[in-house]
Amino acid sequence: MATITKRRWKTSKGEPREAWVLAYTDAQGKRHKEQHDLKRSAEARRIEVEGQVRTGTYRAEANTVTVEDAVKDYLKHLKTRNERGEHVTKHYLKTTEAQLYNYVAPQPGRPVEFSGGIGTVKLSQCTAKVVGDFRDRLRDAGVGVVTARRILGSLSRALKHAVDNDYLAINPAAGIRVTGKRGEGEKKVELPAKADVAAVIAGAKGGMAVRIRLSASAGLRASELYALRWRHVSFNGGELSVEGRVDAYGNLDTTKSTAGVRQVPLSSAMLADLRAWKDQAKKADADDLIFPNSKGGYMSHNNAVKREFRPLLAAVKAKAKEDGRKFKPFNWHALRHFAISLWIESGLQPKTVQTFAGHSSLAVTMSRYGKLFPSDDHKKAMDAISSSIFGGAADGAQMAHETL
Repeated sequence: MATITKRRWKTSKGEPREAWVLAYTDAQGKRHKEQHDLKRSAEARRIEVEGQVRTGTYRAEANTVTVEDAVKDYLKHLKTRNERGEHVTKHYLKTTEAQLYNYVAPQPGRPVEFSGGIGTVKLSQCTAKVVGDFRDRLRDAGVGVVTARRILGSLSRALKHAVDNDYLAINPAAGIRVTGKRGEGEKKVELPAKADVAAVIAGAKGGMAVRIRLSASAGLRASELYALRWRHVSFNGGELSVEGRVDAYGNLDTTKSTAGVRQVPLSSAMLADLRAWKDQAKKADADDLIFPNSKGGYMSHNNAVKREFRPLLAAVKAKAKEDGRKFKPFNWHALRHFAISLWIESGLQPKTVQTFAGHSSLAVTMSRYGKLFPSDDHKKAMDAISSSIFGGAADGAQMAHETL
């Protein structure tokens, strides 16, 4: 049982002071004392502690360890895993660090200024309501649904790490959801026009031209494109094997999901392009990269976009304006959307599109590209079903009459 006693004393200047001391024993028989300025604060803490001890969820460290401490411990854990090569990429580490240090436990000097963090909150006080209020402050500050979900996800993983290390008994962020208005947060797929893609391909030269054509036909992510080696191209089988990707820091990693490992058929024209590109390559052995940088290593996508792709788009736009034509620039990832839209337009089934795109599930494919699949004539389908059952309108009416 917990007890509360009043303590009185005088300061060095002789001024009277008083506080309320909460004393309690945890489940392991260890005695604890906490001092509170107000009696109601001590009473609230007593009720909380007794409940935690009774249910076995009490953790002594939770009253001293803050959310910021838990965040730093989790990031240290991720850094260690990254250094060991245990499926934590540098990109993931930096992204998680940004989410936690910009919003959850804001640090000075960060690029984002957010005053609604919960870094100073003790783990013992970090309840579902505290996390829910934090979520609401994120949304009130203009943070979008998708970003808010990612931030809450990183917070939840940090708190789970605290649970695993016995600093906390229950993860208060586990059940918190981020909702928005209808349609908010949905990934809108913007498709470039065929004429615009054709204009860009026509204006591209050398390796940039091959990379654009391959991305626009095989639906590759940029990270997958730069990880390709010549052994991944089967000229006899007419297909491309996707087995990995390169992150923003030039590190080889597994595909985005297990479904990302896949084989994508290539057209005869695309195979001819790759054959010609291979014939002029300085190194074209099986383990050599198809699109290496000048030193033979992984190409930087950011550099390629900045130095080649954007100037190409600008040149194509200027030429279109000169010729009196319209041209709408697009980003590199739109080439992947373009390829998938062509597959759908050609009549490939949703499951096949999912496989070739490397989506983790059919639901992902349909949520992003479902509107592009041709819709059935539902009335026509119902008429056909009715005809097969009733044999026509007259027979149907007669059958209905006989059953009365």
